[in-house]
Order: sequence, then C-alpha cells, then structure tokens
Amino acid sequence: MDKKKVAVPLVCHGHSRPVVDLFYSPITPDGFFLISASKDSSPMLRNGETGDWIGTFEGHKGAVWSCCLDTNALRAASASADFTAKLWDALTGDELHSFDHKHIVRACAFSEDTHLLLTGGLEKILRIFDLNRPDAPPREVDNSPGSIRTVAWLHSDQTILSSCTDMGGVRLWDLRSNKIVHTLETKSPVTSAEVSQDGRYITTADGSTVKFWDANHFGLVKSYDMPCSVESASLEPKLGNKFIAGGEDMWVRVFDFHTGEEIGCNKGHHGPVHCVRFSPGGESYASGSEDGTIRIWQIGPVTHEDNESVSGNGPSGKVKAVAEEVARNIEGFHIIKEGKTTDA
Repeated sequence: MDKKKVAVPLVCHGHSRPVVDLFYSPITPDGFFLISASKDSSPMLRNGETGDWIGTFEGHKGAVWSCCLDTNALRAASASADFTAKLWDALTGDELHSFDHKHIVRACAFSEDTHLLLTGGLEKILRIFDLNRPDAPPREVDNSPGSIRTVAWLHSDQTILSSCTDMGGVRLWDLRSNKIVHTLETKSPVTSAEVSQDGRYITTADGSTVKFWDANHFGLVKSYDMPCSVESASLEPKLGNKFIAGGEDMWVRVFDFHTGEEIGCNKGHHGPVHCVRFSPGGESYASGSEDGTIRIWQIGPVTHEDNESVSGNGPSGKVKAVAEEVARNIEGFHIIKEGKTTDA
C-alpha cells in the first residue's frame, strides 16, 4: 500500500472566478491537454503535463459550466449560461460554431468518433448536433425528468447517460430507440459521472458517496461513503486501483479502489473543490476549485526536481520538446483580444 505522501502540486492561475469543470484529452502525438471551464466565461487550454497555459477561448457572455476536447484534441466544446454551446478550433482558438439553446447549457460531450456533440441543460432536452452539418437542426432526445447536470457517451456512441440537478439517479438512453433503458439509482443528485477509459466502469459522485457501476450490465460494483459531501470523483485510468474525490472540505483525497481506504489527502485549495480528473496516463490528476485555481498533483513521490517547479503559469524549463513544438504551431493562439491580460 502506498504510504501517505505530502504532495506539492503545480498551481495554475488564470481564471478570475471558480473553476467548475476539467477535461483531459487522450494522449495525442503532441502530448495531452487539459481544458477548464469557469464562471469567468473563458475556457482555458493548458499543457496537461506541465499545466502551462496555451490559450483562452474568448466569446461566451456568461458562466461556462462544462468543457471538453475531442479525441485528437483538435477541437474543443463548451456549454454556457449564455444559452449557447460553442465549438472551437483548439489549435487557433477560433470559434467554429455557436449552437443556440433556449436556456442555460450545463453539459457537453464529444462522441467517441468526434462527429457529434451532445448537450444538455435546464431545458431538460438532450440534443445531438452533427458537427459535419453544424447548421442542421439537432437530433433531440427529450423527456429528461429534470434539468440536466452531466452527460457522457458510452458503448461506441450507442448509449448516452445523463444526470439531473434536482433528483437522484443516472439515466441511460439507447439512441436506437431514444428511450431510457436503465437508471442507476442514487439517493442524491449525481454531480459527476465519468466513464472509465477502458469502458468498464461508470464513476459517480452523489452527496457524500462515490459509486462504481458496471458500464455494460449496470450493476453497482462498489459504493464508498466519503468524509464529506463530494462533488466530483475520478478513477485511475491504467490500473484502476485508486480513485480521487473532491468536495466541500477543500481537500483532494485519494482512495484505494478495492477497499475504499484513504491513502492520500492533498490540502492546498482555499475553497470547495468542484471537479477532479485523472490524466490519461494516470501519473497525475487535476482539481478545480471555488478559489479559481487548478492544481495538478503527481501520483508518484515528490522529488527535489518536482519541488523546484510548482507553478503552471509561464514557460518552464521542464516543458518537453513536443510541447514546445505544439506551442510554436499555435503561436497565434497566444495573442487574444487586445487589452486582455492572458494569465492574470
């Protein structure tokens, strides 16, 4: 069993309001990337390994509640309180399309094949937009029993899941019939639902409980009570032997997946933790907080070298050559609207 270690995180400043969603891209030929959603209306893209800022997506006029990257990290999407979901070019930062809704959009997700964008929000309607025909009317999967809080794809884009803001449970919709085929029952509203990288598990956070469900047969595999109310949880993607959770007590805790034993507790945020996510390789994880910062924590023991680099804001000597090449490719993305400070 890992001994409890004192972790020194990379601290990523830049957002001026609470960070409410985080999303890691898969590992691409250019490395992996982290996108963050904030109530400051400006999603940010970072190098997933170093936390270094790459660019800010400018255009929303309200809080951004959700963000994601496609499989190749070439496009980003965001869901906002300004009644839109937006599609972005992740290399240039340009807005590619804005999808109008009639109410606040709380969640968005790219399909595995990257051709579709799923959205949900206070309208209680799940919409699927064809990104090859962005001006075409979306397919609507309605009759959600409540305002939609989270959405995700599974089963090779044959099934979608959603949870609601005002009631418990995760609903699974078969896209062939447009019907709810199963509900994962929870006592409290599910604030976080993540499909594991290998497609085996659905990880949910509801109230002060983290649950793991079989993603194919929908049975409850494990349920663990947390020390406080948690808003987000994430399963380690490679070995599946540990998970993280964050919530109202401002700490990011690490637990053993098989026993539920707490094996690490990271302190540093100055406000409730709204979102936690493992990086695609499982060697680090990120947390976003009411305090407006993102912290990237390493799984391994902290070395002297790690201690020397605890800021994920500006250029760092540890940026790998591949990341420098990406930065050169998207140099124009660094220059955003005039008079706007990029990383204050």
